[in-house]
Parts: sequence; structure tokens; C-alpha cells
Amino acid sequence: QFLLCRFQFFLACHRTAAMSDLLRHACSFLFVPASRPERLHKALASSADMVIADLEDAVAPGDKASARTALASLVPTLDAAQRTRLLVRINAAGTAWVDDDVHTVTTLVSCGLAGAVVPKAESPEYLNQLAQQTGTGCALVALIETVAGMDALPALARAAQVQRLAFGHLDFQVDAGMQCAPDEGELLPTRMALVMASRRAGLPPPIDGVTVDTQDPARLHSDTARALRMGFGGKLCIHPAQLEGVHAVFAPDALTVEHAQAVVQAMEAANGGVCVVNSKMVDAPVLHLAQRTLQRHAWAMQRS
Repeated sequence: QFLLCRFQFFLACHRTAAMSDLLRHACSFLFVPASRPERLHKALASSADMVIADLEDAVAPGDKASARTALASLVPTLDAAQRTRLLVRINAAGTAWVDDDVHTVTTLVSCGLAGAVVPKAESPEYLNQLAQQTGTGCALVALIETVAGMDALPALARAAQVQRLAFGHLDFQVDAGMQCAPDEGELLPTRMALVMASRRAGLPPPIDGVTVDTQDPARLHSDTARALRMGFGGKLCIHPAQLEGVHAVFAPDALTVEHAQAVVQAMEAANGGVCVVNSKMVDAPVLHLAQRTLQRHAWAMQRS
């Protein structure tokens, strides 16, 4: 297995572009405890765009070493496409487990693992160090969960190999001493800050936090629709049952796709000038929104 991993490392440069494209467009990120390899197989067989093997919150302190060992044994048995969809959430900087986590991720990246989710990201220097340790093939998703992380947001978004920002809104509420209403209106400025930071750094849209109630499709729809309206490009999920609802929101419906196609065609016919579609003026910003809609549609079709 070691020789196989080393050979695959030399192929990493050929897969980096594909991996980056997958992570850039992914809208569903499904957490699975790294201590449950049978669930990891099921998650990778699901429709999740990306799967996150969790070594942090989902694994008890006494089980972290065995979870790490199980993950290290499992990943080399996966096919290349599965590894490309797999991220590992390591433990936070400064914990007793993070060094062993990073060592494991570094080895697995040479086998084709997509990268790491970094919890409680607060230090761009640490992210740069992590990128250097794990190698150029390791994509990083910076999970913003603290006030300190928000303070460092612009620098975190520009740190080496960070390809997406994600919002851990539950931990953030605890750190900030907040008690949010069910609609989480108190977090609107914070969410918008992640969207703006991603845009300034040239990153894809950020990933919104989880919906904890796995039996409430209406709440999942509301949370996901808010994320889409605010400019997020994806959502963290904690159960496979949530994937269909997330995909349904991020995939434009037939009428929306039809309108976007009409906008693009009308602008082409007008040679990029202002025109009218369905009695509404169409100019460059409307065109750009239509193009984004068609990109989301193309990604949804690719998934199906």
C-alpha cells in the first residue's frame, strides 16, 4: 500500500485541477465519524458532493487514536474518485491530537485524499504551516467558529491552499456568548462577512453550517434557502437524509433555468448591449446572475 501511495503521489499534479474544481463547486458536505468506517463507505456511496471524515467533535477523546488508525487503513482501499471526494476534519490547533492528525492527513494526501477541514481556524500563520506540512496536494477548508477567527477572516481567506471558508455557527454562538432566535437573524452580519471575505480573496462562495434537526425538512429548506440568498455556495450536513433537500435548493428549477437561458441568448443577440426579456431590462449584472444560475444547473446535472 505504501508503494501504491507513493506512485499516486506522482500523479497528484494531474488530479489537482480536477480536485480543485470539485471542491470549488461542491454544495453538500456530509460529516461522518472517522471511527465508523462502515458509515464512511455509505457516505461515499451517497449523493454527497464531498464527505468529511471527522476526527474532531464526532469522536470521543479515548477513541481518537483508533479512529485515526481505521481511517489510515481505509483510505488506501478506496478508488481514486472516492478519495477525491474525501476530506478529513482534524482536531484544532493546540490540542493533544492535532499533530498525529496532521501526520495521518499528510500520508493520506499522497494516496489521493482531497484535503483537510481545519476547525476553529484563527491563525493564517498556522494555516500556512499546515499547508507546508501536508504538501501542495492538500486543499484546506478553514472552518470559522470563533470571534478570533472572524477577526482574522481576511488573512485566513488568503492563507496558503485555503480553497473554501466554512461557518461553524454553533461553536461561534458559544464563543461569542450569543443566544440566537430560531431564524438566527443575529448571525446575518457574520454570515455576510464570510461571503465578502471569500469574494475579496477570490475564493468560491463559503459553506454554511449544519441544520441540527435531521427530521425537519422545512427547517432544512429554510436554512439552505437563506444560505443561497446570502451568497453561500454550500452547506454542511450531518445526515444523508439532508442531502436531497440541500441539492434541491442549490439546483435551479426548470423555470429559473429557462429564464437564465433566455437572458444569455438575448444578450448574445444584442451583442452584449441592454435588452429586454419578459418585460424586464437585462444588462451586465443580470447576465452574470444568469450565468451563475446555469453553472449551478450544470453542476446539478453532473451530479445526477
